[in-house]
Amino acid sequence: MPDIAPTVLVLLCLAALAAGWIDAVVGGGGLLLLPALLLGLPAGTPAATALGTNKAVAIVGTTGAAVTYARRAPVDVRTAVRIGLAALAGSSAGAFFAAGMSTDVLKPVIMVVLLAVAAFVILRPAFGSAPAPGPASRRRILAAIGLAGLGIGFYDGLVGPGTGTFLVLALTAVLHLDLVTASATAKIVNCCTNAGALVTFAWQGAVLWRVAVLLAVFNLAGGMLGARTALKRGSGFVRVVLLTVVFALVANLAYQQWLA
Repeated sequence: MPDIAPTVLVLLCLAALAAGWIDAVVGGGGLLLLPALLLGLPAGTPAATALGTNKAVAIVGTTGAAVTYARRAPVDVRTAVRIGLAALAGSSAGAFFAAGMSTDVLKPVIMVVLLAVAAFVILRPAFGSAPAPGPASRRRILAAIGLAGLGIGFYDGLVGPGTGTFLVLALTAVLHLDLVTASATAKIVNCCTNAGALVTFAWQGAVLWRVAVLLAVFNLAGGMLGARTALKRGSGFVRVVLLTVVFALVANLAYQQWLA
């Protein structure tokens, strides 16, 4: 275990708990946990180690949330896994291109897109409130694999922040899911992308396993609690959390672009 003060360790555990809850409801838990790790780990810890430890923690909470959703929500696991495998391929390609370009150019564009999404959700109260009748058509499934899988997977490897939130929005729009089912499906997709990233970080030795195991316990509890909260409170509650996370993501990107 790295030399971390007990008070800081407690705060990291609380951050992991809260991040698991947020991520399970609508995605975006990394917006809380990753900065907490960057601040809480000992000075001199490489950023890659914080990223790898974050993935090791997040995959546990995401898996717990996915299992909780799958037991109680009408999730098409087969479709979710197909989208997840496409996202895994997309994130690998994004990571490859990220090595040769600056993502600062993309951040203002992403902020505009997020604000447009927020406006759309606010002006369309019925968005994601109820699923479309009947199963999704083959055409919509292929579109989801392309957009939510390859497209958002590529973004995850290239930039990263808010991937879970983008997945929820894309799955709701393309597959005509309600927000709760979209969140459930996004968790399964996240499991696939997190697994691929974790393997890479582990191979590079960029994971603090003792810290990750401790925080993963709290992240798992938060993830399962968040999934149960979303299932109990319904799409209206998820919509409010979604808008909150979208605005938090915009603020985070703006800070990184102009103030950091």
